[in-house]
Parts: sequence; structure tokens; C-alpha cells
Amino acid sequence: MTAPVDADVPYTGLTPECILDALEAAGFQPDGRLLALNSYENRVWQVGIEDAAPVIAKFYRPGRWTDAAILEEHAFVQQLADAEIPAVPALSASIGGQPPATLLAHDDFRFSVFPRCGGREPALDRAETLTWLGRFIGRIHAVGASAPYLVRPTLDVETFGVAPRDYLLAHDCIPADLLAPWRAAVDLALDAVRRCYDRAGEIRLLRLHGDCHRGNVLWIDPEDARGRGAPGPHFVDFDDSRMGPAVQDLWMLLEGDRAAMQDQLADIVAGYEDFAEFETRELWLVEALRTLRLLHYSAWLAARWRDPAFPAAFPWFGTARYWQDRILELREQIALMDEPPLWG
Repeated sequence: MTAPVDADVPYTGLTPECILDALEAAGFQPDGRLLALNSYENRVWQVGIEDAAPVIAKFYRPGRWTDAAILEEHAFVQQLADAEIPAVPALSASIGGQPPATLLAHDDFRFSVFPRCGGREPALDRAETLTWLGRFIGRIHAVGASAPYLVRPTLDVETFGVAPRDYLLAHDCIPADLLAPWRAAVDLALDAVRRCYDRAGEIRLLRLHGDCHRGNVLWIDPEDARGRGAPGPHFVDFDDSRMGPAVQDLWMLLEGDRAAMQDQLADIVAGYEDFAEFETRELWLVEALRTLRLLHYSAWLAARWRDPAFPAAFPWFGTARYWQDRILELREQIALMDEPPLWG
């Protein structure tokens, strides 16, 4: 289904009353408390429930994913939960006598409901935390490698590099006086990305989290675990889950200078390989994947710009300074992609 709402202003009808009515229609008893959570692609709310723990309601951006793609993600996360991996699956509910489902619809909006998971961002400066994260990412990938996605896309040069470049060019997003240097930097960067893929050789693709940065991991310390869930990491928001190389779920946890990232990667891989084999030649892809993410991010902002939430949150986007910085960033990435890979 495709929700018949204005794609440029997709959430104008998503009022507090609509959110509460949707939850009530799904069999929950909201108590009127709503807390907007940090999300731009979708709209996500914590909803208070009478005599029960709050839940998280996620209202999907119309037109971004098909029903089949959303349900495929839900099935993967449920598979992880069934394997006792701390991912947070959608709850099944029923509206209007329909069979229970994890993807629901109300007033032209598609939404899902999740249990609330407490926790904080993990401390990535601690070796034991990184090893713990690596073990669970290894378990996620062991399940992810057991079957492919059939509907959701693959993270590759075409989808995260060529397509974003073409979108930005087709929609005249770059100032005229910066177009030539930006285009030259992008073309050189994509050539460097392809060289990285050539060096890495044939890469195994598997189902990934896809956006595994610290903000999508909720950490519960052992001393705080009572009543809040199992200690350690809890992985949330698989909205960007897709097929791709394993290292995609590792590199976004790295930070600092090269020496620091090498140490962090060694700690992560030490835990990862308790449950899944890591192909070190994928390390050729770390800076390539970072480059693709940078290109994709610019196109994502441009494609969402008529959503009123975006100019308010990203006022610097589209300025001459923004594109000048992107040109410099791409030139830096070109140099980094020709350096030897990180640890391995």
C-alpha cells in the first residue's frame, strides 16, 4: 500500500490525537502521555500506557519502504530475538478484527509498536564494551548470513554512490560555481571506492543492521539490569537494514585517529570472531563505505528538504559553505582510500 498523503509534507495529519487513536485502535490503552523521540526519516513517539510500561510507536514515512520491505525487516529482527540476541522486535497487534500483524495502518499512516527498551549509549572508549558489542554483532551476522533479503536493497556503489550523485545533479542541488569541482571530486571518489572493492575481492553479502552507530545501541550496565532487561547492548532501529558486507556494521563504531581506530577494531573483531568469521580483506572497504555514506547523506537531505522538519534541523544544508566542505571532505576521502587499510 502507499499512503495517500503529500509526500513533500508527509506528517501534517499526524497529530497527537491521531497517534493516540492509532494506539487505541491497535488494542493499547494510551494514557495521553506522548514524548517525541529523535527521528527525522520516520516519526517515533514514546506513548504512555495505562497500568503498563510505555511503548514506542513508529510511524513510517510514506513511500519510503513497501509493506513487503518493512515486514521483511520485522521478520529478521524477530529471528534475532528468537535466537536470544538483544534486538527489539515489533509487537503484533490487531486493528478492526484483522489478523494480528506487526505492520498496522490508521488514517493513511502505517505504523508499528515496539516495547520500550531503556539504556544509554555504549562507552566506546572501553575495550570490554567493544568486545561485548563485537560478540553480539557476530551473532547478528551469523543469523543474517543464514538467508538473504529478497525485497530490501543492497548497500553498494550504485545504491549509495551513483544514485545519490545522479539525484543531486538531476535536482540542481549544487551551486553553479561549485558544480564542476564537486562533480570532479565525486567522480574521483567513486573511482577510488571501486578500487577499494577491487582490492577487497569477492565480498560475502548478508543481512545487516545497516546503521549500527552508537545511537542505535542501548547499553544496560550489569548493576542497572534489574527490571530493565539483560545487561549489555540492545540493538534498535533496523529501519536501514539491507544486504551488505559485514564491515558495514563495524566501522561506524570506530572513532578517533588511526591508531585509536585500529585498537578499537581489534577489540570488536576479537568478540565478533567468537560467533562469526571476519574476512580481514573487507577492511579495504572501511573508507569506501564512509565515502558512500557521505554521498548518500547529502542526497537524503536534499530529497527530504520539503519536509518542514529538515530546514529547521539542518539550516546549513545547501549553502555554499556546505558544498565547499563536502568537496574538501571528498578529497580527503580519496587520499584515505588509497592508504593501507586499518588493522588486519
